[in-house]
Amino acid sequence: MNNDQQNHTHVATSEKVSADSDSSATVASEKMFLDPPILPTQEGPEGIRYDFNYGCRVHVPALPEGKGWRIRLSDTLTGNVVFESVLQGGSVESSKKFFIPFKLECWIGERIVFTHEIDLQGKDVLVQIPVGTLGDGIAWFPYVDAFQKQHDCSVSCTISKPLKALFESKYPNIRLIEKSEPVNQSHFYAGYRMGLYFDDWDCIHQPVDFRYVGLHKTAAHILGVPAIEEPPKIAYSTESRQIKEPYVCIGVQSSTQCKYWNNPYGWLDLVAWLKSLGYRVLCIDKDRAWGQSTTWNYIPHGADDFTGDIPLAERASLLKYADFYVGLSSGLAWLAWAAGTPVVMISGFTHPNNEFHTPYRVFNYHTCNSCWNDPKVMFDHHDFLWCPRHKGTERQFECTRLVTVDHVKSIIEKIPALTKL
Repeated sequence: MNNDQQNHTHVATSEKVSADSDSSATVASEKMFLDPPILPTQEGPEGIRYDFNYGCRVHVPALPEGKGWRIRLSDTLTGNVVFESVLQGGSVESSKKFFIPFKLECWIGERIVFTHEIDLQGKDVLVQIPVGTLGDGIAWFPYVDAFQKQHDCSVSCTISKPLKALFESKYPNIRLIEKSEPVNQSHFYAGYRMGLYFDDWDCIHQPVDFRYVGLHKTAAHILGVPAIEEPPKIAYSTESRQIKEPYVCIGVQSSTQCKYWNNPYGWLDLVAWLKSLGYRVLCIDKDRAWGQSTTWNYIPHGADDFTGDIPLAERASLLKYADFYVGLSSGLAWLAWAAGTPVVMISGFTHPNNEFHTPYRVFNYHTCNSCWNDPKVMFDHHDFLWCPRHKGTERQFECTRLVTVDHVKSIIEKIPALTKL
């Protein structure tokens, strides 16, 4: 609710009482989510309808002149009354859209006619993962599983086709629905939306700004489960090793230039060093070249070309048997983490708490860093050369441009598998 409505009685005669803030900008547009049915899906006494699809929603029929409803929403964990409203008839919905242990109470005059505390056990629940990006889906899905187990509920999860193929055989407890498939929402008791909400200053969609808790753990906070870091289970195209020689995998491409290792000699010298140790170096990016305008990034010289639009299960199988993976803050790093492969992550635009923990994080504190996790700047997904503090200056992308090859080597030398060559 809006601050001025918390712990106060709000009188309204309009057909809808809501306290939503204008904070709709997210990494996933609101249009990417399925809206719940107009009327709540659950039936109560006296014509009351209610559900917890994108917040607590209540609809009450119009009463004769002289009679009125009183609707109260409480948080059973905190003991706070978060909203109370008197109305002739119509709809009430909470402004907070993440999981809250709501208690709903409805009166007609002074007579209480309905009390209900949210109870997800055995109920149908819809969780939406709207974006098709690899890293976000891998980061968030373990918390969907934790949510299902915590509440013993029947979870349906909308997800991209590649991620569905990666998870479906490993999670029979969750019904996975491709985003393009139609979804009948008439039976869902509750629903929640995964996303990165960049200007959600009033914490309408998330209880805490994701930049403070990390890309993956924001899902735990939205779903109200413990923020315990755990990689998801994933499918592999084969359970046997396909390459006999010692090898490592690298991923050099990403969606925005600030995510790249911008040292112009970095990958070239690192690949040469890894090969001198006796490794094959497999570049497993989807694209051999990626960029915009005059800025392009290419597969490093000397790396074996394993690029291409290959099923994720095949990528996972390569990663599973690699001695380690060297890459960026990008989807392939999350896939390597899920495969149990040691991950050497080179990143400066994100703070280390943004991604999963790896003891092989490469981060230079002597440079500008962590702009992604700075709420004072707003990430622009449409600007390939986004660098909010130093764009157009000699300091642009210094967070990774000043990451030296020797620095990366020193981190790699800590990996136990390296000593086995």
